[in-house]
Amino acid sequence: MPDQVVLKVGNQVPDQIIENFEKYQIDADLYTPADAFHLELANPETNITAGMRCDLFVNGKRELTGLIDKVQRRVNKRGVSLTVAGRDLMGLLVDSYCEKWMTLSGKTLKGLAEMLLKDVPFINRKEIVYQENIVGKGKGKKKTSGKGGSIFARDAAQKIAQIEPGMTIFEVLKTYSLSRGLLFYSLPNGTFVFGRPLALGDASFNLQLLRSGAGNNVLESDKIDDISKRYSKITVVGQQQGATSIWAASGINTKTAAPVVDASFPFYKPFVATDNNDSLSPKEHARIIMEKQRREGRQFLYKVGRHSQAGANWSINELCRVKDEVQEIDGVYLIYGRTFELNKKDGPTTKLKLGEPGLVA
Repeated sequence: MPDQVVLKVGNQVPDQIIENFEKYQIDADLYTPADAFHLELANPETNITAGMRCDLFVNGKRELTGLIDKVQRRVNKRGVSLTVAGRDLMGLLVDSYCEKWMTLSGKTLKGLAEMLLKDVPFINRKEIVYQENIVGKGKGKKKTSGKGGSIFARDAAQKIAQIEPGMTIFEVLKTYSLSRGLLFYSLPNGTFVFGRPLALGDASFNLQLLRSGAGNNVLESDKIDDISKRYSKITVVGQQQGATSIWAASGINTKTAAPVVDASFPFYKPFVATDNNDSLSPKEHARIIMEKQRREGRQFLYKVGRHSQAGANWSINELCRVKDEVQEIDGVYLIYGRTFELNKKDGPTTKLKLGEPGLVA
């Protein structure tokens, strides 16, 4: 059965349904602020305008909930073409700026999210997910911001911090969540999550590239090992005021978190960062920096045919068993990036980004 992609545009009743495309690219990435899509429609006369709400389904499963950012109709000697591009609802937070100075003394992550998302349209603020004690698939509990929902123990009140006009809502929430050792991301149905990526559990997918060729399902593979932006030791230094006011002129204390050491790095190469956030942040910040360096420095990129395996669409935040004899990769890794593509040359394919499970940044 061929892969089926359906775009539903929901600013009208009934929803406008579009199923035929010349080509498309549908991205998802745990570590990228907003998942994006770019579609070239087979029917260039379709009536779509920027700003419309939309949902993208692949093989009957919702893969993105968002907005259409751009519509481009082109006319040339080959005829007329219509391309539509947009992002998921996280794109609203990337684009929306804080308008006022705000002091965050005593503000928890949950309280901050409720305050900043209050006036953002299309967001379901009652279904925000706060994950507790997440170590792998099926582990821990999920709490929402609705009535009766509790919050993880890490969400201590911020001691001293402020929001400045010109900072984006996403920037503030991402920084605040990272200081608690958490990732801020969006689910395909538009629900926002503060939690950690999968670290343990059974692999939902598999990639195989054997020298014998038996059972191979890989079209292309890249193995990247880059130490140019990695370090052996990360130290975070910060200044916190002794008073509760951000404008206090006395009681300045310098605090240094214990260095975080990356034992896998081949030689001594120190990194020092400053963080003038509260006393919890330097400790978490050093670990987050190391996680990001490890993730960006060691990546596995794969390309496979079609958009699903054994009836399930390739998905981010899932574990994948990799047996690649050519690249000498053998283990279970996290799928953190996925791109569905269609073009006339290759037909439907999927590009995958894999890395170490459980990394927050």
